[in-house]
Amino acid sequence: MKKLLIPAFAFWLSCLFPSCTSTSPNHFLKEADYRNKVEADFGQKKEILNRGNLFDIFNEDMSLEEREAMMFLYAYMTPGDISDYSGEFYLKNVRLALQNRKETSWGAGIPDMIFRHFVLPVRVNNENLDNAREVFRQELMPRVEKLSMYDAVLEVNHWCHEKVIYTPTDIRTSAPMATVKTAYGRCGEESTFLVVALRAVGIPARQVYTPRWAHTDDNHAWVEAWVDGKWYFLGACEPEPVLNLGWFNAPASRGMLMHTKVFGAYDGPEEVMKTTANYTEINIIDNYGQSAPVTVTVVDAQGKAVEGAHVEFKIYNYAEFFTVANKTTDAQGKASLSAGLGDMVVYASANDHFGLQKVSFGKDKEVTLTLSHRPGDVFTDTLHIVPPAEKANFPEVTDAQRKENNRRMAQEDSIRNAYVASFPTEEKAKAFAEGLKLDVNQTSTYILKSRGNHADIMQFLSNAAEKGQGARALELLSTLADKDLRDTPCSILEDHLYATDAKADVKEVLAPRIATEMLTPYRTYLQKALSAELAAQIKADPQVLMKWCKDSLSIRNDLSTIFTITSPEGVWRSRVTDSQSRDIFFVAAARSLGIPAWKDEVNGNICYRLNGKPVLVDFESSEGGSLSEGVLKATYQAIPRLDNPKYYTHFTLSKYDNGTFQLQNHPEDASWASLLKNGSSMSTGYYMMVTGSRMANGGVLIQVSFFSVDKGKTTVTPLCMRNNTEEVRVIGSFNSEALYTRPGTDEQVSVLNTTGRGYYIVGVLGVGQEPTNHALKDIEVKKAEFEKWGRTIVLLFTDEAAYKKFDRKEFPNLPSNVVFGIDKDGSILKMIAENMKLGSKPTLPVIILGDTFNRVVFESHGYTIGMGEQLLHVIHGL
Repeated sequence: MKKLLIPAFAFWLSCLFPSCTSTSPNHFLKEADYRNKVEADFGQKKEILNRGNLFDIFNEDMSLEEREAMMFLYAYMTPGDISDYSGEFYLKNVRLALQNRKETSWGAGIPDMIFRHFVLPVRVNNENLDNAREVFRQELMPRVEKLSMYDAVLEVNHWCHEKVIYTPTDIRTSAPMATVKTAYGRCGEESTFLVVALRAVGIPARQVYTPRWAHTDDNHAWVEAWVDGKWYFLGACEPEPVLNLGWFNAPASRGMLMHTKVFGAYDGPEEVMKTTANYTEINIIDNYGQSAPVTVTVVDAQGKAVEGAHVEFKIYNYAEFFTVANKTTDAQGKASLSAGLGDMVVYASANDHFGLQKVSFGKDKEVTLTLSHRPGDVFTDTLHIVPPAEKANFPEVTDAQRKENNRRMAQEDSIRNAYVASFPTEEKAKAFAEGLKLDVNQTSTYILKSRGNHADIMQFLSNAAEKGQGARALELLSTLADKDLRDTPCSILEDHLYATDAKADVKEVLAPRIATEMLTPYRTYLQKALSAELAAQIKADPQVLMKWCKDSLSIRNDLSTIFTITSPEGVWRSRVTDSQSRDIFFVAAARSLGIPAWKDEVNGNICYRLNGKPVLVDFESSEGGSLSEGVLKATYQAIPRLDNPKYYTHFTLSKYDNGTFQLQNHPEDASWASLLKNGSSMSTGYYMMVTGSRMANGGVLIQVSFFSVDKGKTTVTPLCMRNNTEEVRVIGSFNSEALYTRPGTDEQVSVLNTTGRGYYIVGVLGVGQEPTNHALKDIEVKKAEFEKWGRTIVLLFTDEAAYKKFDRKEFPNLPSNVVFGIDKDGSILKMIAENMKLGSKPTLPVIILGDTFNRVVFESHGYTIGMGEQLLHVIHGL
């Protein structure tokens, strides 16, 4: 059969490229060897995705250049991107990209490889795709067409800031147009937005991630733009006067790893970390700081090198060992990585054995890791992780450049704020609810959260109320994430509302959302697609659906490596998908037929309910099973200022699965007291508990423990938080975006905007009280040292009257870097008191030393002698 397929495909290609025989064809893929590779990869993809007429677009008239560009996209797109979006959509984007290359002043100077990988692709990360390239191009071209390439990059970022600012959101990445609609996004959304905007005007751009910081929790994403032969970085939607400048210059110099995922088969100059069917992951740490390579040799218990071992390089972050690079050992048992000059944890597994240990980049060149443990082994280990030291470089910015940039940013803020002001007010939202006789508080809350999507949410509620289903519509909205309210069209919500039985369970049947997928109108589609006979069989026995998925779907995780999720409709059309999309398809199909089903938020198990009891779906067997659980309890001996360790901040649990440990996603507010003090049910299996005490210098004192949870039994294990009194430890948190009022005005400003990035001091004063006077006098004594330190000291009064009562003449020698303000509503004092466990009415003054990563490393309240000296002692230890 294969002998027939090869010439058939060759004939098809000859029809696809009829002009290839001309004397000077205008190839998009100009290098013959690379073109041959793309043709082969495209042919394999077409052979695999042989259902649903997914390649019909290639029957349309196109130039040779357009066909080869389309072939390149289809060769490396995921099955989901091919089945969920039309060929016409991709062809339009190809034509816009090629048009920009011809029409812009910089287009002709972009090398083919750079254009192919950093301008042409529609996808940036795992966002939902939309028509942003077309829309953004129309708005941006008039602003950049007469600029140099360098200035065009800056201008595009100013336009992005005009549309979007930073606000934390959930992990699902909004489409660029939805981000504009909302007017804010997290860094992953902002950077996706900027990359799309730059590509929309033909400028090569790529999203850069530090998957996790080494010196603090969290991660960050920004953008690199290719300008006249060189890559420059910039903070997305955070315009600066020059490139290679952002608030993250200093943190990036402490990064362990910076990477970008380049669409397709890429052969650039950077270190390749991974090659997949969809992208080439490259390591660009050297653009931001010093790095060094480490080679790990994996051996078994007898010291023999292990070929094919799975190796994970991990950074401690959010109290887990987060994998930032996956490798496979070669015939000599070796795997290598270059990273910043700090510590990682390396984990390896093979043949149901594993091992882990610390590696220090810049110190260790060769490390041997022994697979000395098996699942079931009970043991504990301790580690001290040290991040890279800060060594930042900053480009020069003149005072005039900074002043002009600030002026433009203020103007852009006013434009964006005017748009946001067009959203419904609380008063209008409540009036709308009253007019429809819907619950006022619920309705107004959903409308206010929907921001730029308010018209769709209000239309959905209005239509439902007319049909007598207003209350049911509110129940549906109650199952959605805030981001769903901001970007889900009315038509999708109506599909789920009207295609679901009015008495069906809200959470397990009516709810459209299953995991982190983009919501689609899958319910009506699947109800029509499933034959009446098959639907009846599934309703009678949901195991029929599990068997159908197992028999009818081809699971190709190797073709879906971007972690996008194929819609249930796309899975049905192509029948080729990944395991995550299959799981979501199962739940979607079950709910479409009225069967309660869900994906467990903690462990990812797929379940359905039969006769009131949960049934575990196991795609590896032909039978469903009951959930196998035990109880896990942990004892804890408190260390100073930490009576209740928090999940993701101080500890996490990960479960062993197929050679690796998978994080258990407990709620963000989980803690030792709520989760483990009295015991909680856990899936049976082998677990790893990681605990960490973060020091002020970014280092971490870690303990890692391994144990099993057995069915029907209770496992008791210690939760140990290590403490080092000689080092400055992170003792709490404070939101640096908290607002206070400037004295004598109604203007509110955040601590972050006042202090800039880095460490700062915040104090809430008791005017005229002896403890406050002592503290201020102690700070006066150390004026020169505080001024040399140079960071801002924000001193807040409890109200306007307290500010007016304060006599600055009594404290003439306060450092010049002191800024006064008013905690008008008491929110800052309340936040500090709650986070530092000071009670509801702490004695003033309350003083903290923290940083803009929201870490607190010092706190004092009430009467304290030597306040200035205490603060400086901690500062010198940072």
